[in-house]
Amino acid sequence: MGVKLRVGTRGSKLAIAQTKLVLEMLEASSKAASFEVVTIKTAGDVSSPAGADGKAAFTGEIEAQLVDGKIDLAVHSMKDLPTETDSRLALAATPVRGDPRDALVTTSGTKLSELRKGAKLGTSSLRRRAQLLSIRNDLEVVELHGNVETRLRKMGDERLDGIVLAAAGLERLGLGSKITQLFHTSEVVPAPCQGIIAVQTARKSKETLALLRKIDDASTRLASECERAFSADLGGDCDLPLGAFAAVDGERLDAIGVLAYPDGTRVVKASSTGDSKDAKQVGRELAAKVIRSGGGEILERLGR
Repeated sequence: MGVKLRVGTRGSKLAIAQTKLVLEMLEASSKAASFEVVTIKTAGDVSSPAGADGKAAFTGEIEAQLVDGKIDLAVHSMKDLPTETDSRLALAATPVRGDPRDALVTTSGTKLSELRKGAKLGTSSLRRRAQLLSIRNDLEVVELHGNVETRLRKMGDERLDGIVLAAAGLERLGLGSKITQLFHTSEVVPAPCQGIIAVQTARKSKETLALLRKIDDASTRLASECERAFSADLGGDCDLPLGAFAAVDGERLDAIGVLAYPDGTRVVKASSTGDSKDAKQVGRELAAKVIRSGGGEILERLGR
C-alpha cells in the first residue's frame, strides 16, 4: 500500500488546474503514492495583495500548514512566492514552464496598436500598467482585480476595451482561444517567474523531496533562480513595477529586466547574459545594470 500525500493549494480554478497538472506528472513518475487535494483560503483570496502582505498574502497560510504538518506538499504560482521563504521549507520542484508572456484579450478582437484612442484596459498589475502606457500613453488603464474568470466577466460588465492577463493562466484554464495578442517578452517584460509552478515541501521530508525532484525541470529552475535574484536585489513585490525574464539554452542564460514609473513615463530595461549554472549571479548583475541605467532614480522616487 503506497503513501497518501496531502497537497495544499488555493481554491481558485487556476490553482486547482495547476495542482492537477502537478499531480498528473507525479502519478506518471511514481505509482507508490496517492494524493488528496486540500484547498486553503489565503489572505489574498479575501483582499488585494496591497491590502494584505504582498505576495505572502497568497502563500502564507499554505506555507504555515506545510510547516505544521497539516499538508505534505504545496503547489503555488511561483510569481506569488516571496523571494524569502521559511527556512524549514524546500522549493522541491519547478515543472516545465508554461507560456511566460502577457496576453491581451479585447472585446473587439483587435490588437493593442489597433485599439481606439483612449481605449480602456483593465489590469491589477503596476508592471503591466507601466509598460502598456509606455507603448501607448493615450490608454486609460484601470484597476481590475479578481481571478481570471472574474476579470473576463468584468471586462464586459465594466465596458472595458480589453484586459491583460498571464497567457499561462488562460491556457491552463482552457481559455487560450480568448487571447487576442501575445506580447513578446522584450516588449512587455513578464513578472518574474510568470508561468512557473512551484512545489514546496518540508526539508525534513526526504521521501517527498525525492518524489518531487522527479518532476523538476532544470532549465525552469535556473530561469526562476535568475528572475528571483533580480527581484530580490530590487526589493520587488506586488507594489513595484518590475519585470524579468530569463531563457536557458544549454549552458547559456539570457535575461532581460525592467523597472518603470507606474505611469509609464520612464521605463528602464537592461539585459544580461552568462553561464546558466551562475543563474543567480546573472540575475544580480541584471539588477545592478537596471539600477545603473536609471532604475536607482526610479526606486528613490518610489521611496524604496
